[in-house]
Order: sequence, then structure tokens, then C-alpha cells
Amino acid sequence: MSSSIPRTAAVSAVVAAALAAGLLAGSQTAVAEDAAAVRIHDVQGTTRVSPLVGKQVTGVTGVVTGVRTYGSSRGFWMQDPQGDENPATSEGLFVFTGSNPTVAVGDAVSVDGTVTEYVPGGLNSGNQSLTQLSRPKVTVASQGNALPAPVTIAPWSVPDAYAPAGDPANGGSVNGLELDPETYALDYYESLEGTNVRVGSSRVVGATDPYSELWVTVKPWENDNERGGTVYGSYESQNTGRLQIQSLIPLAQQPFPKANVGDWLTGSTEGPLDFNQFGGYTLTARTLGTLRDMGLEREVTAKQHKNELAVATYNVENLDPSDPQEKFDALAKAVVENLAAPDILALEEIQDDNGAKNDGTVSAGQTLKKFTDAIVAAGGPAYEWRSIDPENNKDGGEPGGNIRQVFLFNPERVSFVDRAGGDATTATGVTGSKGRAALTLSPGRIDPANAAWESSRKPLAGEFTFRGRTVFVIANHFGSKGGDESLVSHHQPPNRSSEAKRLLQAQAVNAFVKEVIAVDKQADVLVVGDINDFEFSGTTEALTDGDALYPAVKSLPRSERYSYVYQGNSQVLDQILTSPGVHHFEYDSVHVNAEFADQNSDHDPQVLRFRP
Repeated sequence: MSSSIPRTAAVSAVVAAALAAGLLAGSQTAVAEDAAAVRIHDVQGTTRVSPLVGKQVTGVTGVVTGVRTYGSSRGFWMQDPQGDENPATSEGLFVFTGSNPTVAVGDAVSVDGTVTEYVPGGLNSGNQSLTQLSRPKVTVASQGNALPAPVTIAPWSVPDAYAPAGDPANGGSVNGLELDPETYALDYYESLEGTNVRVGSSRVVGATDPYSELWVTVKPWENDNERGGTVYGSYESQNTGRLQIQSLIPLAQQPFPKANVGDWLTGSTEGPLDFNQFGGYTLTARTLGTLRDMGLEREVTAKQHKNELAVATYNVENLDPSDPQEKFDALAKAVVENLAAPDILALEEIQDDNGAKNDGTVSAGQTLKKFTDAIVAAGGPAYEWRSIDPENNKDGGEPGGNIRQVFLFNPERVSFVDRAGGDATTATGVTGSKGRAALTLSPGRIDPANAAWESSRKPLAGEFTFRGRTVFVIANHFGSKGGDESLVSHHQPPNRSSEAKRLLQAQAVNAFVKEVIAVDKQADVLVVGDINDFEFSGTTEALTDGDALYPAVKSLPRSERYSYVYQGNSQVLDQILTSPGVHHFEYDSVHVNAEFADQNSDHDPQVLRFRP
């Protein structure tokens, strides 16, 4: 799905389809009268879409600045050493060959081809397009030429404003707008598309991933935190200094640096600026800087006092019995050592007993026994568990995996109130009198027939007792952000279509919590889990409606509010929310995964300690 890395092949956007979709509306104006004499800046133009899209051009000249011999988008970049002095027009261009190019860096070339706009991920992704030459005929005029001096992407060169507002007349798209690289960061990066660029020593804000890529920031002060990340604190704080780094150097020649958040990529990193589906603007490096390990350590939360109840939530990323024992052991060690063996632990993404094998299996007893045994082996308590098996393939996630939420609890510290009758399709309710609320089913699912939970995980409610006090815990895994447009979408602001489902889910959970506190206004209710949305989102606002809940992450300083790192942005996805009856608490987002190249899950667990 990327134009530059070896993942599933992305869909190439043909010009006719693009025009039909309105993506390239208004892009065919100002076509050069003499197509044979065009330069690279003529091809690139002053908007995101080439004025020559769909045209045959001949004799486009430049010096090769990078060659890509892997993935689904093989080709090379070339650059005109003599620009037009217009900051809005790029002097670099990608030439898509489809197979290994026969040119080398430093070759002076002349290219005939068709100007196309390639949309990584396809038109429905909302991504911007990459201007390129396709079906090329390449002539090498000379070899060993000096490369055009790189443009340094620096703190003072990247504007603080992220993107212009999209044109309402063009569906909110910025494609037809003239680039303003001195005002908007996305315009600045677009004006350098295909250009030879460099960054100096830069802090890592997104750890190295399995695809040999990482994220740096050229603005180290931008919404930073003490662990080295860049915090995403609002829809208007996109963090303009972030830039993805990949390498054009074969791994056999130079292994890609294995970096954690807070490390530094020192020296100079230089190469063409690409655009791909998995991060947008990406420096594809011919030369990589040197990694400086800053020694980031995994956090350890405080141990709860004997009269404090510790409740945690942890997305364990599709855990099933076929996973290596090492994963179970590492997750177990984190529960015991980093989470200090919480009294109640809500797990998300526990898969059934044969994982992604799609044969109708829905039970997860083997998965949970293997995990709880690993916790005991790590020195932790003998947790018991409660859960409800989902209907087969009705709760989303990996087909056949049947992910679900599960309660683990330490029976030496807390008791579970079992009330039989809960199953995948039967809703639990609230009963009680004289200020004492209770669940009709425990464990039980909240409103499972509600359309909000179609192809999504249903909330799991449980009733616990701790030192004579009743505590209600609702474990959640809201709908994913799949289908949302990225921050680098050609729509500005981007479309976030997935929010509609989470809004309905949040309203359902909020309504249930209100039922509990209507019976007992001092009830201790904790809503926990992978909410898949930010603390400032409409989802969180709906969860808290009527002051029924409070997002405990907001008790932390803004720089510490995150549980996940995505494209260099440290952000909140996992949450614990408290009812008004929970008067005093300590909250901790325990950073053990999201900032590290070695991850046992992609989420950080959350812990809340309080006295019921």
C-alpha cells in the first residue's frame, strides 16, 4: 500500500479516474505550449498536481539523486541543477520504472514519459498524490556528475502553521490551491517533493519499526516531553517538524539504525524527499546519520498501598496461544514488574484458542491460561479471569481471531461478583435500591444489540468488591481509526469518518454509567480500555457527557498524556475514566512499549490507584 516500501502494492491512480473523482479538478490549466521543452519545475507546477498531468513530455533533463531497487514503486529521482527561483516549484521528480532502474546516482539523464499523479493507497485514501513520470524512455548523457546541493530542512525553514484550509468549492481539497511554502508546512514539504534534501542532527520521535523506518523532528522544542517525544495535544497541533526517514541503502550494506524515542540521529541524513501512504513526506536517505542511544528506559509504576485498589488496562495486541512463549513472558513480566501486579487488569485483544485460524472457535481459555501461568512464573499473583466469548467473527479485528476484553483479578485482594446469564447477545442491566447499585449480569455485555457495536467489541461490565466496597469496571475496545484520512490528506482538515461509530459507542457507555449513578450517585465506576480516540476528541466528550465520567489522563501534565506513538506523534488512545464517586486517585500512563523499537504490544498500559 505504499509507493516506497515493500508492503502490499498500492493502487496507482490513473488520470481518468482521478479526474472523475474530482481529485485533480482544475489541474489541467496552464499546459505548456511546447511539451518537448519542459523542465522539471514545469512538470511539478505551483500546486500539488502537475499542470501537465496526462501529457507526454520529452527531453526532461536532470541529475539522478537517488535510485530505489525495492518495493512496489521502483525507479529513480532526478533533479534539475538550475532552478527557476520560484520557491513553490520543486526541481526534483520521481521517474517510475516499475523494475530496477539502469541508471546510477550522478548520471545526467534525459527522460521522455507521461506525467502522472500517483495516489499512494488509492483515491479513496484521501492521500495527496505524487507527481511522477511513467512509462519512461531514459537516455544517459554522462556519469559521475556532482549532485545538486541538498536543501536543508531546518527549524527555521518549516512554517509553524500546518496546512491551509481546503477549498470548499473543491470538496475541501487543497490540490488546486497555489502552494505557499513560507506559510504552511505541508506546502513547504510539497514544494520540495522529489528534491534532494537533508536534515542535520535530529531527535527521534518515532521508534524504528519492522519496515526499517523511523521519525525525527527538526523542531526539538515542539510539544516535547521529557522522554523525547512530540505530543499530539489537539487537532490543531499536528507537529510540523516531524519527518519520516527511510533508507535507500541495502540493509546488507548498512543496517538501519534501531532507534527508540529520545535517541538522536546525528550528523547529516540526505536524499530525495518522497511521499508515501505510510507517513506522507519521507526522506529516502542515500546517506544516514549516526544513531546516538540516549538510554530510554521502560517505566515502572508505583505499588498500590494495601488499602488502595489498582486497576489497569492493557491492549496486548492479538495475543493467542500460537504466539511465541517469549511474548507471553515479556507481557507477564510487564504486568508484574512495570505495572506492579494490579488488582484488576482489563485486557484488550485477547484472541481465541487458535488465533487467526477461522474455524468457528471462540473460546479463549487456552490463551488466558498460558498468560496467567506466565504471570505466576514471573513472580506475580495467580490471577483469575472473567470474560464472555463473542459470536464468531462478529466483533471485528483479525478474521478468525475473535478478539475480546477480559478481566484478570487477584483473588487475594479483590472478589468478583458472579451473576450468571451473561452471553454474547444478552445485555446486562442496572438494579438496586437504597443507594446500592448492582449489575443484573456479571460479567455482562452492555447493550450488545445496539448497532453501534456492529463488527466491533462490545463493552464488558463486571462487579467487584474490595474491602467491603463495590466497584464497577467496564472494559472497552472501541472501533478503530481505520478509514480515517491521514494528517497529510489533500482534504484539510482531513476526514475522520471512523469517529461516527465511536461517538455512538461512547453514548451507549455513557448512558449505562448514568444508570448506575442514578441508583447510587457515589458509585465507584471505572470505564477503561482502548478507546481508540484522543482525550480531546468528540468520543471522549460523549463519554463524559453530564459529568458522568472524568478522563483521568487529564490529571497528568499535557506533556505526559499519551499511550501510543503514531507517525512521530505521541498521543492518547487508551484511557481510564472515573465516575464522580471516585474522589481521589493517582493515574499513570506506563510507557513500556510505544516508544521502543522492541515492542511486546504497540500500546502502553494505564494504571489508576484509588481508595474505594
